[in-house]
Amino acid sequence: MMKTSFLALMIGSTLSISAIAATTYTVDPRHTFPSFEISHLGFSIQRGRFDRTSGKVKLAPDKGTGSINIMVETASISTGLAELEKHLRGGDFLDAARYPKISFVSDKLTFNKDQLIAADGIMTLHGVSKSVHLAIDHFYCGMNLITMKNTCGANATTTIKRSDFGIDKYVPKVGDEVKIAIQVEATKD
Repeated sequence: MMKTSFLALMIGSTLSISAIAATTYTVDPRHTFPSFEISHLGFSIQRGRFDRTSGKVKLAPDKGTGSINIMVETASISTGLAELEKHLRGGDFLDAARYPKISFVSDKLTFNKDQLIAADGIMTLHGVSKSVHLAIDHFYCGMNLITMKNTCGANATTTIKRSDFGIDKYVPKVGDEVKIAIQVEATKD
């Protein structure tokens, strides 16, 4: 009887620890591409993305907590136009040589039941750090049937003013507001 009680206590302890602990995920760079859109002289909306992203996400939906730590390589900007990419990497815009990373760090996640719906944190871009709110309109965790690994995915959006980050070349002709969309997938560690 004592052996059964001890075994039940051990199983119960293990379950309660896993319910309290956040689960850690590593960002999958093959399925994570922050993208942006900006007005080009009022004629069109130009779009691009960043091709190299890394980071960690911790989630504890049952407790309504977690954290996000994402890094984007500024030199990985991709627009489909090599000449434009070179200009955007240069001193007029991202200055990738001087500021090689864009980061987003958050420990304030908002859940609706077990659904992640927002993240508030600090974005550092061009050497300037500002508070940013990400709205999350899609969030799903489950078994990835291709990799057979637990995976979480989300789509997050926000709008920033590039001049707030010291990137004001050609404002207002080239738009100051930049819409950002981040599709992200992360695999359980």
